[in-house]
Amino acid sequence: MTQVSEATKGTLGVLGGGAWGTALAVSGQAGGNTVRLWALEPEVAEAMSEGRGNPLYLPGLKLPAIESSTELATLAGCDAILAVVPAQFARTTFQQLAPHIAEGTPILLCAKGIERDTLSLQTDVLRETIPHAVPAVLSGPSFAADVARALPTAVTLACEDEALGQRLMKMIGQPSFRPYWSNDLIGAEVGGAVKNVLAIACGIVEGLQLGKSAHAALIARGFAEMTRLGVALGGRAETLAGLCGLGDLVLTCSSTQSRNMSFGKALGEGRSAGAILAERRAVTEGVATAPAMVQVAARAGIDMPICSAVNDILSGDASVQDAMSALLARPFRGE
Repeated sequence: MTQVSEATKGTLGVLGGGAWGTALAVSGQAGGNTVRLWALEPEVAEAMSEGRGNPLYLPGLKLPAIESSTELATLAGCDAILAVVPAQFARTTFQQLAPHIAEGTPILLCAKGIERDTLSLQTDVLRETIPHAVPAVLSGPSFAADVARALPTAVTLACEDEALGQRLMKMIGQPSFRPYWSNDLIGAEVGGAVKNVLAIACGIVEGLQLGKSAHAALIARGFAEMTRLGVALGGRAETLAGLCGLGDLVLTCSSTQSRNMSFGKALGEGRSAGAILAERRAVTEGVATAPAMVQVAARAGIDMPICSAVNDILSGDASVQDAMSALLARPFRGE
């Protein structure tokens, strides 16, 4: 029995006070829900509660006051929870959250990535740490600032039970934030994870000034890699051709508003990965996901040359120029 009430609105918990968590909290509250936000940083929780916005992660945006705390117990009793902590920190946070979660509470996984140490998808991490929760995935082409400003956005909401999916869509959805249901959790997760690594590659192409033709080719061939891996892991090709795959890929690979693409662009311009990351507070998920993804692909027998090239650059096994040259020297083949 799930904890979502028969009413379309309810109490929505948000686990994570970064840019995306803040944007989802703002959207959820604007849609008529009571929202409680957990933030790691006391200054974020204090500012959000007092209506001073989120100066750390969404500076300059005027936002409504949202009940916020650094105590995980604040999420106890919520009808549903949006989990927005970065993928590499999710396991520890979920373990601490578990005692506060009631049986059957839906947890919508909103972070995108593969756990580096275990090669686990986020749904697997959730099942291992909070087995009494109901996993769901929220993923799609969505910049946090756009959602916080109530600009039109559409995403995939994946969960196994359609009735629950419909209730969750009514709970978080509104005219400017449109969720579309799917029962393909794996496809939704793989799309979100792979697109971050491909966005680094697109940024590198931009930084090297290789042109828009190369950029378009990389998106198309990267989408083929995404689809191969998703299907091999049990997802569906049509899911990856939708919002949480192709849609998210196009957005993330088309703007330096994406942390992953801007990171890749800086790499292409000659900066080191360490120097770029040292300047950032927000997590660049593709950096940690790349090595995990390459291992997952190898285990599944899937060829992912673009993602492998990004990993080689990040690991120091190849320079940006050598990695690009190796991709261009690959044998001609059928599409």
